[in-house]
Amino acid sequence: MQGRSKWRVGPIAGLLTGLCLMSMGCHTAPVMPVGFVDAPRELAKVTLPAYVIEPPDVLQIDVAKWEVNPNTKQILKEQSPQPLKPQVISGPHQIKPDGTVHLGVYGSVQVAGLTLDEARDAIKGFLGYWFGYSPEAFAVSVDVLSMNSKVVYVITDGGGYGETVIRLPINGSDTVLDAIGNVAGLPPVASKRHIWVARRGPYGGPEGCPDQILPVDWHAITKLGDTRTNYQIMPGDRVYVMAKPIIRVNSFMQQILAPVEQALGITLLGRETVRSFQ
Repeated sequence: MQGRSKWRVGPIAGLLTGLCLMSMGCHTAPVMPVGFVDAPRELAKVTLPAYVIEPPDVLQIDVAKWEVNPNTKQILKEQSPQPLKPQVISGPHQIKPDGTVHLGVYGSVQVAGLTLDEARDAIKGFLGYWFGYSPEAFAVSVDVLSMNSKVVYVITDGGGYGETVIRLPINGSDTVLDAIGNVAGLPPVASKRHIWVARRGPYGGPEGCPDQILPVDWHAITKLGDTRTNYQIMPGDRVYVMAKPIIRVNSFMQQILAPVEQALGITLLGRETVRSFQ
């Protein structure tokens, strides 16, 4: 019996080893491009394009109106502009899912997809049409109070037990080091050799567009002050932190062996119970 049981261990061990290797092969990091990607980075940052309004941004809109001569329609800009009547609309306004901003009794204006200057002109034109005056009769200021639509995602691998996604706002000059610092650093299971920035695009990477996968040399950034892979974060970027391969293998083996151990435990318990009654 012992020889037969030993003979059965070989195939079982081989099966578990094969499953282990399969798990490692299916979850390795993407193929990284050779060398350094020519992308904005620390000490070589770029200015982002004009801010484009999207839901669910919150805008600060301030509106006042100059008096208009009823006879000549001349705008009396020598006088101080006054708050709108019958309803004052100055204050914070959140962009709705349909891309409009609600201006009280005056109605809603479509501003999604517009820059701040374009949104200001759209509001002036809307109010001019509503009141029957020239848009230049209105003093309108539009600014972003809360940039809710421009974010970066920091994704940390749980070593076989899911992934954590943290959504962070960006200010236009953030780098990889800033993003990791905003989530209190790398988790204990993180592999410092498997960190990259996945830049969004219509075709994905690395096969579709290699420049969308930006490998990060964490050791060089943190210990050597090397800025070549401390890339500037762009809206929509995904900073991915993979777990150590040995931890992933250990987690996989635990998930495979746990049911086996439970089954063997139940079998042994049944045998002992039968023997106790004999």
